[in-house]
Order: sequence, then C-alpha cells, then structure tokens
Amino acid sequence: MEESNSAKGRDSFDIATGNTLVHFFNRNVTPYATSTLGPTFDLVPVEKQKDLMINHARMYAQQEYDRIMELVAVLQKQAEDIRRRLEVTDMVHAAEYQFQVVMGNCYWLVWHRRYEKTLLVMTGPDEWNTGVPEDYEYLTQVRYMGDHTWLEIDSES
Repeated sequence: MEESNSAKGRDSFDIATGNTLVHFFNRNVTPYATSTLGPTFDLVPVEKQKDLMINHARMYAQQEYDRIMELVAVLQKQAEDIRRRLEVTDMVHAAEYQFQVVMGNCYWLVWHRRYEKTLLVMTGPDEWNTGVPEDYEYLTQVRYMGDHTWLEIDSES
C-alpha cells in the first residue's frame, strides 16, 4: 500500500495493517512516547494542577485588585479635597470684605449674626485684645492659594 501523510509532517506517515488505516503523527514534535523504546512519563495530576493554578490566579488577582482599590481611595480623597476647596472658594467669593487679599495669606470666614451675612476678616478669634465681637461666629480659617482658590485650613494642624 502506498504511504500517505495525513499528519502533514516530514517524519510522519500513515500505515495500513490489514484493512485498517492507522494514522501516525510526527514523532519529533510530540511530548509523548510513540514506541515502547521511548522514555516513560507519569500522568500529570490535572485536578491538583488546576487547583494550584486557580489559587495562584486568585491570589495575584486579589493583590492587583487591592492595589487598584488603594489607588482609588487616594483618588477619591483627592476628589473630595478638591470638591471641598471649591465649596470654600464659593463661600469666600460670596462673603463681603473691604481689603485687598494677598496670595498665601490666611483669613477667617465669619458669620455676622446681626447682619446675617458672611464676612471675610483678617483677625482670628484669638487675636482680639478686647475679645471676639459678640455678633461674630467664626466658621473656618482659609488661605488664598496661587490658583485663585481658597483652601480651608485645618484648625487641628
């Protein structure tokens, strides 16, 4: 019978035994023994290997997820800080004041009870010689920033 090559390899061939066509494959590229003279190999414990692979995949994916969530938390904090900065900037621009503001200087936002309006003042609650005016309710301390926004100064720092 004529040799055919259904496996399409240089060293592969098909052979007929009796009326049966036996398909052979390229012995040079298979990782498995193709004759009794070939090296022996043990079966791979596939389920155990799958379990190890999925555990590793989950561990690394969880590490990446945690790292990304840490970055998200930082970005959320920055976004909240910017939102608060814009709120304070709006409060200052809505306030009344009668002086020239200087970038980098600190001022105070005050609620004036009698006139029911917000004021921007230079004098803090601890800087009065005769005591804080009774109509003043100090809201927060602010700093005029170089980008023309107002930053709320944390009273605890």
